[in-house]
Amino acid sequence: MRRPFALLAAALLVGAPAVPASAADGEKGFTIEDPRITESSGLAASRLHPGVYWTHNDSDDGPYLYAVDGRTGKTLARITLSGVGTPRDVEAIAVGPGNRLFVGDIGDNFGGRWPYVWIYELPEPTELRDRTVRATQYVVKYADGPRDAESLVVDPESGRVYIIDKQEDGGHLYQGPARLSASGDNVFRRTAAVDLWATDAALSPDGGQLAVRGYLGGIWYAWDDGRIERKGRLSVPLQGQGESVTYTADGTKLLFGSEGSGSPVQAEDAPGGGGDGGGDGSEASAAGGSDAGESGDGALGGRSLKVGALAVVVACAALLGVRRLFRRR
Repeated sequence: MRRPFALLAAALLVGAPAVPASAADGEKGFTIEDPRITESSGLAASRLHPGVYWTHNDSDDGPYLYAVDGRTGKTLARITLSGVGTPRDVEAIAVGPGNRLFVGDIGDNFGGRWPYVWIYELPEPTELRDRTVRATQYVVKYADGPRDAESLVVDPESGRVYIIDKQEDGGHLYQGPARLSASGDNVFRRTAAVDLWATDAALSPDGGQLAVRGYLGGIWYAWDDGRIERKGRLSVPLQGQGESVTYTADGTKLLFGSEGSGSPVQAEDAPGGGGDGGGDGSEASAAGGSDAGESGDGALGGRSLKVGALAVVVACAALLGVRRLFRRR
């Protein structure tokens, strides 16, 4: 989803090197090569096809999912969803038990205009080729009224679906019913605060960690059947418009994606997994773009994000002033 601040940050990051495609399962990152993928807004590591990552465009594309090779960044298949209406604002994708894909058409650019949103569920194709797959469409409502959201996760054991809403001063975790129903409304209820302006989230394959990212930072939580406990900050790379996150299939890495043509997907050690990415549970600031604030609004969420945005605006204004000064000479 486009945001003025994210686009401003993207302008400052023009010229940053893309991460080359490497590693058998994308654990060192890759660059999305498909010119059709211009607004990659969700990311999920396949359990059925090692080294493959599912993504989708934000909006104005259609009911499509893309299977991307983590070694080359090339698209292996485009899946067309049937059995659903016209997608509005697809923001998230997750893999659930039994290799089921859950797609979150849960964005709301108007901050709560839509009285309901949708989740689509489909079996992950066993063969990667362009094809049409029938999906089940679920109507989603929130117990406390409509809201914008970009983060959806599925518990790998129970199969219960959770959503995190997107609010500048920090959002909330919403728990869905034990089983989604295609015949009526599925009401999601608020269960816990999330200290971030969340643009995506992911559960570790073992169901023990919840990683939540924002535009410029992230937080990880211990996860226990929908109960969360904040543990530390994530090392999130600087990206033009950071929109997605997923664990690798083995849980040792976190991959962070962004919107834009030829967008890079960058890897960091998962907490407690493949390195020191906050695995000790400390709140020390992580390198590579996560926040350095100490307030409870988390990694550049809320107040610290406002301060950061103001600093970027001031910097751009100063640069513009210098350019004008030289033009007068």
